[in-house]
Amino acid sequence: MEASVLIIYGLALLLLFLYNCGQLSLIIIYLRSKQKRRDMIMQANISRPETLPRVTVQLPVYNELYVVERLIDAVAKLNYPANKLDIQLLDDSTDESVDVVAAKVAQYQQQGLDITHVRRPERTGFKAGALAYGLTIAKGEFIAIFDADFLPDPDFLLNTIPHFADPDVAIVQSRWEHLNEDFSLMTQLQAFGLNAHFTIEQSGRYAAGLLANFNGTGGVWRKTAIADAGGWQSDTLTEDLDLSYRAQLRGWKFVYREDVSSPAELPVAMNAIKSQQYRWMKGAAECARKLIWKVLKSPNVPLFTKIHAVYHLFSSATFILVLVLGVMSVPLIYVRSRHPEWEWAFFIINLFQFNLLILLSFYGVPFWLLKRNNPAKLGWYFPMYSSLMMGLSLHNTIAVIEGYMGRKTPFVRTPKFNVKAATDSWAANKYVSRKVSWLTLAEGGLMLYFLGGLGLAFYVHDFRMFFLHIMLMVGFGMVFIYSLVHAGGWPSGRRASVAGA
Repeated sequence: MEASVLIIYGLALLLLFLYNCGQLSLIIIYLRSKQKRRDMIMQANISRPETLPRVTVQLPVYNELYVVERLIDAVAKLNYPANKLDIQLLDDSTDESVDVVAAKVAQYQQQGLDITHVRRPERTGFKAGALAYGLTIAKGEFIAIFDADFLPDPDFLLNTIPHFADPDVAIVQSRWEHLNEDFSLMTQLQAFGLNAHFTIEQSGRYAAGLLANFNGTGGVWRKTAIADAGGWQSDTLTEDLDLSYRAQLRGWKFVYREDVSSPAELPVAMNAIKSQQYRWMKGAAECARKLIWKVLKSPNVPLFTKIHAVYHLFSSATFILVLVLGVMSVPLIYVRSRHPEWEWAFFIINLFQFNLLILLSFYGVPFWLLKRNNPAKLGWYFPMYSSLMMGLSLHNTIAVIEGYMGRKTPFVRTPKFNVKAATDSWAANKYVSRKVSWLTLAEGGLMLYFLGGLGLAFYVHDFRMFFLHIMLMVGFGMVFIYSLVHAGGWPSGRRASVAGA
C-alpha cells in the first residue's frame, strides 16, 4: 500500500514532466521565431476598396442583456467598405435581450448598415448550430466571428483579411486582450494564464507549422474551408477546436496574428469561471476522443506535429494529474518518514522539480513581454495562478473524465457582466448561478485535507512538501470561498450595469 502511493505519485509527476517538455519546446520555438512574427504583419490597402472581398461578421448571442449593445456598436465601427460587409446577429435569446437586439439592429439598418437580426426556428446545436445556420445565408466569402463579450478593434478586418490572399489559408486568429483585467484578483490571474496561451502556445504552434486552434472568437474563417472540413458540428463542447483540426487535416493553413488584439471581458464570478473551464476542459477531452486517431493515422502530418497534437488534444488531462499529485502528496509525507531506505526514489522524484522552471518560463516570458513596467508582480501572480488552477483541478478533472467517457451535457454559456473598474458591480446580474453544489463542498473538504497535510509536516518533521500544500490549501480555499461568496450575490449594494443604460 505504501509503495503504491510512491508509484502513483511518481507516475503522475513523470507524465506532467513529459507534458511540460512539450511546453518547453513551444517556449524555444517562440523565442526563435521573432522575425517570422514580424514578417506576418500585413494590412489591407483601403485606398482600393474594390479589391477587398466581402466579409460576413457573425455575432452568436444568447441572453446577453448586459453586453450585446456595446458589441453591436463596436462591430458597426469596423473600418471596412460598407458595401463589402454584412453583419449577422445570430440571436437564440429567450429573454428581453431579444427586444434590445431588435431595436439596435433597426437603428443601424436605418443608417444604411447591412445588419440582420437572425432568429432561427429551433435552438439546436447551441453555438455551433447558430453559426451553421447563419452560414447558409451569409453573403461573405470570409466569416469573422465575435462572441458577445468582445469589442473588436476598428482595423481588425484590415489586419486579418490580407492573409487570405494565400488560397490555402483557412483561419486567421487574433490575440485576446482583457477589458477588465484589473477588476479583481480573479480577473488578473485569468489574464495571466490566457496571456501565456496567446503568446507561447498560439505563436509557437503557428511558427512551427503545428496543428493549432481557432479560439471560437476574434478570428476569421474562409467560408469554403468550413464547408470542405465538414462544417460546424455540435458533438463536442469546443466546436472551434474540432473544426480547426478537421480543416488542417484537410490541408488548410492556420495563421496567428499575435500583434492583432481583440479585447474581451473576463468572467468575474467563480461559478462563471467554472462554467467556462468546464466547457473548455470537457470539450478538449471530447475532441481528443474524436480526433486523435485521425491525426495519428494521417499520412500528411509529420511525426513532430503528431507528437505536439497529442500534447495539445490531451492538455486538459493535466488536471487529472495535478489532482492525483496533490492527493497523493499528503500520505507521501508519512511514507517518507517510515521508509528512509527509499530515499533514492525520493531523490529521483526531486529531479522532476525541473517542472517548476519550465512553468515559470512558460508564464514568465509572456508576463515579462507584456508587463515590463512591473516585473516584480510575477513573484505574486505565478504562485497564485498555480494555486487557482490546483484549486480547480477537482472540478476540471470531472469535466475531462466525462469528456473521455462520452457523457454528453448541454453547452452552458459563460455569463457576461459589463464590468471594468473595481467599483462596478455585477450583484444584480440575473444570469449568474447562485447554486452551491456538492462539488463546492468537496473543494472545501480538500482545503481542510491539505491543511491537515501542513499539520502532518510538523508531526513528522518533514517540510519538503510544505510549500506545495500551502498552494493546494490556498487554491482549494479560493475556489471554495469565492464559490460560496459569489453564490450569495456579493459584492452587493450596487446594481450591475447594462450597456447603453
